[in-house]
Amino acid sequence: MQQHRRQPELVEGNLPVFVFPTELIFYADDQSTHKQVLTLYNPYEFALKFKVLCTAPNKYVVVDAAGAVKPQCCVDIVIRHRDVRPCHYGIIDKFRLQVSEQSQRKALGKKEVISVLLPSTKEQQQKEEEDKHIKEHLAEAVFFEQTSFQQESRTASSGPSLLTVFLGIICIIALMLPTLGEAESLVPVYLHLSVNQKLVAAYVLDLATQGWVSMRHGKPSKATESYSKTHNLVAQHIPHLTITIKPGDRHWLNGECSSTMHT
Repeated sequence: MQQHRRQPELVEGNLPVFVFPTELIFYADDQSTHKQVLTLYNPYEFALKFKVLCTAPNKYVVVDAAGAVKPQCCVDIVIRHRDVRPCHYGIIDKFRLQVSEQSQRKALGKKEVISVLLPSTKEQQQKEEEDKHIKEHLAEAVFFEQTSFQQESRTASSGPSLLTVFLGIICIIALMLPTLGEAESLVPVYLHLSVNQKLVAAYVLDLATQGWVSMRHGKPSKATESYSKTHNLVAQHIPHLTITIKPGDRHWLNGECSSTMHT
């Protein structure tokens, strides 16, 4: 005995319902909009029956509020607005389309479509244009604000920081001061610096210059990292740095000086 193939039972309320459009807009001053058409699609392999419900049935006339849709077919549902009084302007109503199998009563799926009555087509167009202009102005304002912020950031990052300028001035002054051991000098003795102290000043000045040049051209280099580290190192330790020179720690070889610093 051949067994008939049974179709799997569908779960109530989970069947997708395809309706177009998803909203109905009526205009009181345009009679051509008082009649709208809803299209219900049936992409399935079985026939469906439908029913149209409304939250305000006294305001609308639904032609063929119930019927059937063949498999892989569609049907048009005509809806007329019959009460376009000003008291109904802006009120949102809802239509619900329920579908089920022809052999069953339970609803397999449902879809809600909103409906609204507006006073004038021109007013709606003006409102849409105003909203469009507002969005454009907001987009332009955000764009210019971002552009100006980027330009300020570039300007701020292109110039040297105050700490860099301060370090550079201090190092230049230190290099211009006389070295320990110079007898003929108008500068007081306590302002005379040792060779090691001037080497530190020259090293810091070199790092500061290289870091500023690389940052100005937007090309970070290893000197930039050393420059940033030197900022913190010098700011923390230079005020407490004491340099002592031991005999034999400094050697002059072919015009190059190698020194040993002790803290």
